[in-house]
Amino acid sequence: MYAFSSSVVAISAAALLAPLTPLAAPPASAGALPRAAEAERAAGRTQSLPLAPLGSSSRGPGAGTMGLSKPDAGSFTMVGVVWKDPEAELDGRARVRARSAETGRWSGWQDLDPHAADAPDPGSGAEPGGEAGAGAGGGAAARRGGTAPLWVGESTGVEVRVVPARSRSADAAGAAGAAEAVGAAGLPRGLTAELIDPGGAGAGTGKARAAGTAAAGELAAQTKAASEADAVRLNPALPAAVGPFVGPRPEIVTRKGWGADESRRAKGYRYTKTVNIAFVHHSATGNDYRCTEAPGLVRGIYRYHTQSLNWADVGYNFLVDKCGRVYEGRAGGVTRAVMGAHTYGFNHNSMGIAVLGSYDSAVPSQAAVNAVSRLTAWKLGLFGKDPEGKQTKVSGGGKYARGTRVRMNVISGHRDGFATACPGVRLYDRLGAARASSASYQGRR
Repeated sequence: MYAFSSSVVAISAAALLAPLTPLAAPPASAGALPRAAEAERAAGRTQSLPLAPLGSSSRGPGAGTMGLSKPDAGSFTMVGVVWKDPEAELDGRARVRARSAETGRWSGWQDLDPHAADAPDPGSGAEPGGEAGAGAGGGAAARRGGTAPLWVGESTGVEVRVVPARSRSADAAGAAGAAEAVGAAGLPRGLTAELIDPGGAGAGTGKARAAGTAAAGELAAQTKAASEADAVRLNPALPAAVGPFVGPRPEIVTRKGWGADESRRAKGYRYTKTVNIAFVHHSATGNDYRCTEAPGLVRGIYRYHTQSLNWADVGYNFLVDKCGRVYEGRAGGVTRAVMGAHTYGFNHNSMGIAVLGSYDSAVPSQAAVNAVSRLTAWKLGLFGKDPEGKQTKVSGGGKYARGTRVRMNVISGHRDGFATACPGVRLYDRLGAARASSASYQGRR
């Protein structure tokens, strides 16, 4: 079990960000069916489709492959693959292709990121506000393992293939048959494709930006002086003699702004004592999204984390799109030390920032890197941390054995805390510049 500080508490959701109040259902009428369908689309949905063995032979290349073909699946924009055991790893390759709702044409095959390193810490489901998902009926639900979800745009058909890295012959499988050979080949049990429709838009922030005003679903940007005053109020221990080094708060799209359905997350929040390190991730959801679609992408990740993986909430504390917009992630308050589920073994006293996209080969936009700098200058500054400094962390397990003390950069990449390629080499290579820029925003340079 992971040891938590006594400062970790659970409080009522009403204490900070109040859940959105759903609109009352319209009265039944002759036009009720179309309105019901429209309401369902606005709310979004997740289709869970079990994968099945493909082919009858358990010999040769590709033996043990699982998959499905559903050319008429209804509307969705994201695809992921999940399995029953959250500790199991996908020893194989998961690929998908989707049929465009607009053109009817099939995309090329695309890989799904294994995603195992973005996860709650060991044993984090037992405490109040912990990582046990809310479940479809409101009760606790067992966590699951899964890939990262992939953004495929408006689609109506899907094909999925999961090929094990190793295959077994029918002789080796014995009487258990081909289905048992699939498990032995390295694929987790209970493979299911998740088709996600994230539902309708958020609170109309686009119109407000066009008018030059802050929307109800946004926190307006602050001046440096205002953010410094917040830092002193929130953390009286900051050295008043030299003044707090805090960057100006950037504009943040709140959960209401991107359209979070608060009924989908678990009740309560979990807080830690401080935020002494920021882990930068890429969402591995692909780069083929328009910035106007980013709120839907955030809603899709939220739905996938809470409904498909059965986490308590979206794992990241903040998300950033390629146009440099910052989105509030896990609920609990943007100024608070909210414990997320983003870097297995190091979620305590840290925050996770996911840049929407995949950056193994693609270069992140300058706007996204600048947003990471501005966000960390502000949030780390609230807790007195130097973006160019170092921090010793104690591992809760994973890449480093539990209890191991690890010296890290205050702004680190996900790969620094877990054996993963995240946040992709192209984004990871920009973290040095992000640290320097963040320190400059704080007034340290």
